[in-house]
Amino acid sequence: NALTWQQLASGQIICEEPCRMRISWRLLEIGPLAPSPRGAHAACCIDDKFIVIHGGIGVHGSRLGDTWLLDLSDGLQSGSWRRMGDTGPLPSARSGHTLTWIGDRRMVLFGGRGSEYEVLSDVWLFDIGDHLLQWKEQKYDLSSILGELPSPRAGHSATFLFGGKILVYGGEDKERRRRDDFWILDIPALLQFESGNRKMAKRMWKKLRIDGQSPNCRSFHGACVDTSGYCVYLFGGMVDALLHPAESLGLRFDGQLYQVELVLHL
Repeated sequence: NALTWQQLASGQIICEEPCRMRISWRLLEIGPLAPSPRGAHAACCIDDKFIVIHGGIGVHGSRLGDTWLLDLSDGLQSGSWRRMGDTGPLPSARSGHTLTWIGDRRMVLFGGRGSEYEVLSDVWLFDIGDHLLQWKEQKYDLSSILGELPSPRAGHSATFLFGGKILVYGGEDKERRRRDDFWILDIPALLQFESGNRKMAKRMWKKLRIDGQSPNCRSFHGACVDTSGYCVYLFGGMVDALLHPAESLGLRFDGQLYQVELVLHL
């Protein structure tokens, strides 16, 4: 498998035709129980029935490790929050991680930055089947893995592709050095591993080769996949560059839009 990059836009207006799409916001009624204010958390939709959030940074700067489920099963007219209990194995408090829906009522958590500012590379499977809200860490023997593994990171993206694969891109390490690498997490292999087939660990991760124009390393960008499951669109983020005095703390933000296409070699 390989990926091809294509730059679509660089922040300039490329179409002046009037947009016929109408977008509107509505504050949802959710009742008195709700998560505390936060940022840099992970969130994931399950169809149009549920939203799950985990972790993030709280109002006092501490990292959070709580998990919440928003039930939207009444047709998006209102919602109700439910917090998962703190018993059993749970992901540690973190921010800048990803939570990706993989079908049914399961999702995968990867990476993030912990309470001691360390970056993480652990993988967790979350299942809300029968509303049990159960986390399972996917611990594997590193000696059974062939080739490389993705380095610990935060601020990456993780999108679910055709064929049951999660595409992990970019992010930053403990020293905030940004990355531009692509990794595939094979979900069928992960689920077989979770079911007890430990030999599947060697098939879980694969680093992809990149063709085409490669953008700057970046973190905290946006990513989404189209309906085909083959094309991912990446926008913005923080990129490596010379420090600019006019930019807060020397951070440089990007406004480019890229298309990433998964190419299958048969």
